[in-house]
Amino acid sequence: MIPTFKIMKLVRLRGPLSSFRWRTRLTLWIAALSAGLTVVAFAKLADLALVLFGILTKGHVWVPFLLSPSVGMITVWLTRQYFPGAQGSGIPQVIAATRLAAKGKAVDTLLSLRIAIGKIGLGAFALVGGFSAGREGPSVQVAASIMHAVHKWLPHTRALRAQDLILAGGAAGVAAAFNTPLAGIVFAVEELGRRLETRTSGVLVSTIILSGLVSVGLLGNYNYFGHLNVDNINRTIVGPIIATGIVCGLLGGLFSRMMLWPQEHESFSLWRWRAKHPVYFAGICGLLVAFLGWAGGGLSYGSGYQTTSQVVSGQLVLPWHAPVTRFLATVISYYSGIPGGIFAPALAVGASLGSNMSHVLGIPAETIPIIALCMAGFLAAVTQAPITSAIIVMEMIDGHEMVVSLMAVTLIAKAVSSRISPELYHRLALGFRQPKEAPVKVMLPEPAEEEQNNPPDEVAPETPKK
Repeated sequence: MIPTFKIMKLVRLRGPLSSFRWRTRLTLWIAALSAGLTVVAFAKLADLALVLFGILTKGHVWVPFLLSPSVGMITVWLTRQYFPGAQGSGIPQVIAATRLAAKGKAVDTLLSLRIAIGKIGLGAFALVGGFSAGREGPSVQVAASIMHAVHKWLPHTRALRAQDLILAGGAAGVAAAFNTPLAGIVFAVEELGRRLETRTSGVLVSTIILSGLVSVGLLGNYNYFGHLNVDNINRTIVGPIIATGIVCGLLGGLFSRMMLWPQEHESFSLWRWRAKHPVYFAGICGLLVAFLGWAGGGLSYGSGYQTTSQVVSGQLVLPWHAPVTRFLATVISYYSGIPGGIFAPALAVGASLGSNMSHVLGIPAETIPIIALCMAGFLAAVTQAPITSAIIVMEMIDGHEMVVSLMAVTLIAKAVSSRISPELYHRLALGFRQPKEAPVKVMLPEPAEEEQNNPPDEVAPETPKK
């Protein structure tokens, strides 16, 4: 028979109104609200950075040739000096941290409040230099860092696993950045965790909801790139779906392959020089970004939010070179080593590609549907996350006329891209493996100098006694 005091103890710990459970929930809710608030602040800061770049360069074509290299060099120097681990997109770091945490290993070099601060500040500062980078991937790492830091503040650290909080934080970052909670959940399953366990689902959903509420409360129920007004879709969309899926799959696979080039060919002379002189390399990348911006009429600068919004709303018709300059500027910006993501630039490439393909296919009247298809298709080809890509673009459309079309084009693009390149984020995550411990060397005492010069004579073995 179980003693009465033990029964009362179990009720206090496991009951629905136990203080242990409510303290755990309260801690998680505060962390989720903090993550959402931080991501919204990051969005506002990034918008201010883009406005500042426009003010500094307005009417002065030569300014980016000085501004971009300087900002790139300062950003990379500060990142390597004070915020190591903040460079790059942020999503590969979260994937690697989830795997390491599942093995019980430390993830402080990938997720921490220090890295989150550097990611926000330096990520926004890089946009002042006109680099083609977004804030969505960094938002994933920022939110995951906040949720991971909360793990040690739980009433009991075994209440939730560290990898569960990292997964929930990453999903909350996507939900708050795009203002699409459903995309956050799907992204967690499709890209970050690859599975959704029962013990994780409650934490995941509640974290995403609270972060989304903060985003909606402060920024309003907005759509990321505005609204896409799509008329009734009929069978004539089948041909464009196949064409855009194949084209986006080929270009997205090429994009991913180029992004993986430094990691898969480290012995190449260019990447060995970058490893020795990262700051100077960032300055050269800044010059190339400025040149592409000048050659493309300024359409490749920044994250692409404003340009894509104007294309989506029909206010802007892009020239043929717009997808080329944005494509190259994004790859070069990633090579530079600045903190910055590729979600928004990839959507910008897709929008400019769709604007051009509608004329190539001879259906300029269907420009908006083709733009939607290319945005979803190119993002799916780059990330190889077709469901997440379709949902992100679907949230931008008034109505659900293109739901099936978006799912079809993302699946086609992903199938084509996977023949050209492996999964981008998961392959990049392999570069953040835990360093192996050096073998312990046993230091034996060195023989005296006399013994070294005069080694002892061999001693004959003793004769065994009878």
